[in-house]
Formats: sequence, structure tokens, C-alpha cells
Amino acid sequence: MSKVLIGIDTGVNTGFAVAIDQGNGGQLQDVGSLTITQAMSKVLELVEIHSKQNMKLFIEDARKRTWFGNADARQAKSGAGTREGVGSVKRDAQIWEDWCKEQGLNYSMIHPAANKTKTDAKYFLKLTGWAKRTNEHARDAAMLVFGRYAKF
Repeated sequence: MSKVLIGIDTGVNTGFAVAIDQGNGGQLQDVGSLTITQAMSKVLELVEIHSKQNMKLFIEDARKRTWFGNADARQAKSGAGTREGVGSVKRDAQIWEDWCKEQGLNYSMIHPAANKTKTDAKYFLKLTGWAKRTNEHARDAAMLVFGRYAKF
């Protein structure tokens, strides 16, 4: 039976990707950006179709990030909202983890450094073959599951 891999890039614009692994690594089926509640609803829809035993979520865990690039410079320019955004993404990771536990879902919290993030659309197309329109969050979610073998 095919395994369903779901990639989640946490944040206000939640990156959401679905890949199917039939023994040849995750092949992308859906790549987009949703609200956190829309993404959770979509996960539950997929559970109804594929069952919990055949799916796993791979969630980028911003709580594990210890670097924030030029956040200090951005804060000086844009204000405290920059740091608030970092805290918001970390809180979203906690919400996802709590929700997965409550739902009895199989999931892994992935360190941001363990994912190929911030790919531009042109490189993403070359790498994955996904030609539909995407944003940075959707691509980050897709990279969590693209080519991944289901080992669960």
C-alpha cells in the first residue's frame, strides 16, 4: 500500500505538501499554502481516505532553530514585529506537535537545518518537476517530503 507523506512548514502562511511513496521516494501530489486550521482540516480529510497507519507528517520545528540570520538588522529597520514573528512560528510548531499527539498521528519534528529550504521557483521546478505556482512556504513544505522514503 502507498504511504502518504505530509510536509508542514509552520507559520501564518502554513506550507502544505503531500507526497506519495510507493517504494520510489515521495512523489509530490499537492503543494500549497493554507492557514493552520485549513491545513489541519486537510490532514484529517487525508486520514479519512488513507488511514493513520499509512501516513506521516514531517513538520519543520522552528523551536530547534538557533540562528535567525539578519533578524537584528530587520528588527532595527522594521521594529519588534520581527522577533514576534520568530516567536509565532515557534508557537505554531508546538501547536502542531500537540495536535498530532491529540489526534494520534504519526509525525516527526524536523530541524530546519535538515531541510532544503528557501529554494526559488526555478530551482524547485528543476529539482522536483512541480510546475504549478508555489510560494516559499509551500516549497519548504514540499522539500520535507519530496524524495523521502516512508519508513514508519
